[in-house]
Amino acid sequence: MTMTFSASASATLNRPVITAWSAVSPYGIGKDEFVAGVMAGKDATSVLDSGEWAAPDDRACLVPGFDLREVLGRKGTRSMDRVTGLAVTAVRDLLRDSGDRRTGGDEQTALVLGTTTGSAQSMMDFTRASLVGERPFYVDPSLMPNAVMNCAAGQCAIWHRLKGPNTTIAGGRVAGLSALSYAAGLLRAGRAETVLCGAVEEFSDARAWLDHHRRSEDAAGALLGEGCAMFMLESAAEAGHDGRALAEVLAVESRVYSGAGLRPVLDACLGGVLARAGVGADEVVSVSASGLAGRAGEEEREVLTARFGARALDRAPSLDGVGDTSGASAALQIGSVLGAAGRGEPAGGIAVISSVDDDGLVACAVIRTLAG
Repeated sequence: MTMTFSASASATLNRPVITAWSAVSPYGIGKDEFVAGVMAGKDATSVLDSGEWAAPDDRACLVPGFDLREVLGRKGTRSMDRVTGLAVTAVRDLLRDSGDRRTGGDEQTALVLGTTTGSAQSMMDFTRASLVGERPFYVDPSLMPNAVMNCAAGQCAIWHRLKGPNTTIAGGRVAGLSALSYAAGLLRAGRAETVLCGAVEEFSDARAWLDHHRRSEDAAGALLGEGCAMFMLESAAEAGHDGRALAEVLAVESRVYSGAGLRPVLDACLGGVLARAGVGADEVVSVSASGLAGRAGEEEREVLTARFGARALDRAPSLDGVGDTSGASAALQIGSVLGAAGRGEPAGGIAVISSVDDDGLVACAVIRTLAG
């Protein structure tokens, strides 16, 4: 199966552009904290409180001081889980940053959120309550919504009164790029005038143990991270004329590989996305690799270096300092590229975002950054 989106030269006026973005990351709440941490190469690793966490590792990359009631207030947060809180916070900051410049009103604003599974912790807690309770139905009904994968996206819409299409895309590490492609499709089809898209991942004991048991030996020692990055996507025809556009989304493509077939599939995906974007490899200024731990990550970097050169990869900020953010990783990669362009490093140009999931998915996006 191949997911594709392209915006050819003949459709320039309908090309989606990113007009605002936000981030919640192990560097703190807000895109400014994220950009500062990424550009400085800061290590966001912290020691886990054994009284709060029961994970197999004693360190992780957590959003510092992320207490739901302190960040979002007491109303409506009693039963909210962590992944939902991260997403609601990122959407809040995105809407604050854009102010009244949004093209579409609440009725015309869609939301597309990428994830791995939603909250693994909520799913396991709810299932466990059914198994250990005196009766299988002796569970807290207020926790049921958290166990549904699209809970975070739904809560984002409810909290912020967004009434357009609401979609959750489960895609693992490539979820951010899958969400970007889906969002562009909504704009093209006229289903929305503005789309808020991005991806989220929480840290939890459940996720940590699942990762501990599934992680391959060559990826042992990688620390988990968490976060959320959200982007406002609008049509260039509506938002491109007033200087709000930060980047143009030229093309997105994804493919599936199996076994040892990563190299040829990733290379073909890169070739396809560049062709759809209408740019050559020599025009690419920076390349953001997913940084997946283990052999798959090494192969990804080798393929990218062979096509674009080591210098292009070095220009993109590294996200090693925030750990393995899994479902949020590709969205945070886009944020790091936008943040670097905003600081003039480099000052605009063609950027490629590559995402590899060791479950057999690869995705690539080509964007033209305009900030700087």
